[in-house]
Amino acid sequence: MEFKTVRVEIPEGANVILGQTHFIKTAEDLYEILAGSSPHIKFGVAFTEASGPCLIRHEGNDAGLTKAAVGILQNIGAGHVFAILVKDAFPINVLNSVKMCQEVCRIYCATANPLEVVVAETEQGRGIMGVVDGSSPKGVEQDSDRAARKEMLRKFGYKVK
Repeated sequence: MEFKTVRVEIPEGANVILGQTHFIKTAEDLYEILAGSSPHIKFGVAFTEASGPCLIRHEGNDAGLTKAAVGILQNIGAGHVFAILVKDAFPINVLNSVKMCQEVCRIYCATANPLEVVVAETEQGRGIMGVVDGSSPKGVEQDSDRAARKEMLRKFGYKVK
């Protein structure tokens, strides 16, 4: 077995949700979940089959995000993985609905941070072992950092002013 890291290219202004799933109807079901979440969300979905023709299935309402989601899965090269790229929404707006999709087994991450996927490769194929999401901690939050966090959440409209 060999371990590799694969850097994920996230388009400017987008967030990625990366997860594991198990059935061919994943791409369509995730499309419906995302399309029903907001009339403004832009997204692309890709899903890798792990048997039969082993194709990367894809759906979306934004051609660039859909193409980028396919590219992410081509680089990872593991079966039964999905990538969702979203713009004009945050993962928090759709994550619980994605988790409730009956084909979804797990979520590895939901982020706009620099992302690396740790992949194990065997004679059979590849599988995701985990992710490196962003950077390591650089310190502990101080009062000024806490104030900035609270201000940002209110700016986004997630907390009452």
